[in-house]
Amino acid sequence: MKNNIRQLRKERKLSQEELALAVGTTRQTITSIEVERYTASLVLAYKIAHYFGRQIEEVFDFGEIDEKGR
Repeated sequence: MKNNIRQLRKERKLSQEELALAVGTTRQTITSIEVERYTASLVLAYKIAHYFGRQIEEVFDFGEIDEKGR
């Protein structure tokens, strides 16, 4: 799923490790989400968005999901 985590991270001069620690996950998970190999769970997506002070829709692009949730 497309997202702008890398851009938000860079704006705050955060490493992937720092973001991972802040939201309770691993650096590898953050890397995988950034390169769109992994889709964050709703809970993790909320934590990431909340960390940056954004709505989930401002961080993640849900436009690719059709009405059946795929």
